[in-house]
Amino acid sequence: MLSRGLTAAIKKLFSSINNAGFKGILDSRVSNFRLLKWIYIFAFNLARKKGDHKKMCFFADRIYRMQTVRRFIMVRYIAKELFVYFFVCFLFFFVVFFVNQLLLMAETVLKKRVPVRYVLQLIVYCMPGVVSQSAPFATLVGFLMCLGRMVTDNEVLILRASGHRYGILLIPVLIMGLLISLFSFVMNDYFLPLGTLKFNRLYKSIIVSNPAVELESNSIKRLNDSTLIIGDVDGQHVSDLVFFDVKDKKDQRFIVSKDANVKKSSHDGVLMELDMTSPVVLMMNKNQKRDFDVIVSDELRLNVFEDSIMETSQQISPREMTSSDLKNRIKRMEKLTNANKKQLNTYKLEYNKKFSVPFGSIFFAILAFPLALVFGKKDGQTLGLIFGIIISVMYWAANILGQMFGLRSGYNGFWMMWGPNFFIGIAGFILYLRLRRK
Repeated sequence: MLSRGLTAAIKKLFSSINNAGFKGILDSRVSNFRLLKWIYIFAFNLARKKGDHKKMCFFADRIYRMQTVRRFIMVRYIAKELFVYFFVCFLFFFVVFFVNQLLLMAETVLKKRVPVRYVLQLIVYCMPGVVSQSAPFATLVGFLMCLGRMVTDNEVLILRASGHRYGILLIPVLIMGLLISLFSFVMNDYFLPLGTLKFNRLYKSIIVSNPAVELESNSIKRLNDSTLIIGDVDGQHVSDLVFFDVKDKKDQRFIVSKDANVKKSSHDGVLMELDMTSPVVLMMNKNQKRDFDVIVSDELRLNVFEDSIMETSQQISPREMTSSDLKNRIKRMEKLTNANKKQLNTYKLEYNKKFSVPFGSIFFAILAFPLALVFGKKDGQTLGLIFGIIISVMYWAANILGQMFGLRSGYNGFWMMWGPNFFIGIAGFILYLRLRRK
């Protein structure tokens, strides 16, 4: 009698659940899952005793759904925490690299009296590089701090005690790391070449429209085979100008002028014209220094060509190409018998860099997961910040050295760019094995 009454009550409960919608019941607090799960298990055992396979399948399906939804709620919570920490750390690294970019631009653009609107455009064109560079480091530091905080607050211990494996933590870590890597790759592969192209074009147009911005007071301007020693610069007027160059490594020419005016040239290939007043020209040969010629005149016009100051080659540099363009260029160069090996290695280096830098986020995520769980028992958030910054600096230095060895020494571009990532991945895998043995 009791069994029949309980069975009727359970049927009535499931009828109300089906009418209200199964999702509505499961959207309640997670604490109510135990009671509902116990009812499902009881109903499943009751149906099994009666041999009702249809009801058994129904209740088994409901139990599976409850476990799936509960697991999804935990994964979503962990992913949300990871994203919050990543975003905060991303803003930190973004500011660091952005200030560094401003300091670099201050040496080339800001102190040359360039209009503010052009400066703002140049800064915007630099943003993709800053974003793609900040994302991997923010992944490492943010994930370490987040997981370290969860270890310190015993959240990981509670998950383990409730019967969950480390996979409940590893799944959102890998998903978030992959999503960040894809986002960083899009910035690095499409927006970075686009920004670099527009930056170079705008910078060239600024110089061509106002060539005086290339001249700084009391400075030395080195050209290809020539050197300009500049006195005071006041608008388009330059005082105490000294120009000397070497022709065929033997003939030397010196031009000294007290005053000169800088003008924009109308001729193609000529960046600026220097109209000198009362110049003195000295020409001599290194092998015969006693024989020299001196020319004195009232006026002299000196043409400064574009290729002596900026790169005017029509060929797009590797940094201005997407990964697809680089791959096609490498294939064409490999087919040539007289291809420049150093240039080919430069293209391979840049091609691998297109992938290694953004996908460093997934390798950092693999390292951050076991590292935080092993060393995060005491003040894991602070330790995560310290470990993250130290590893980030070491990774950044390894990338710089890899590029230097690849460009100057001709080492294989693949290993120079992917070597730090592989090392981080192997270290994370070893730590994860150590974690599972505990």
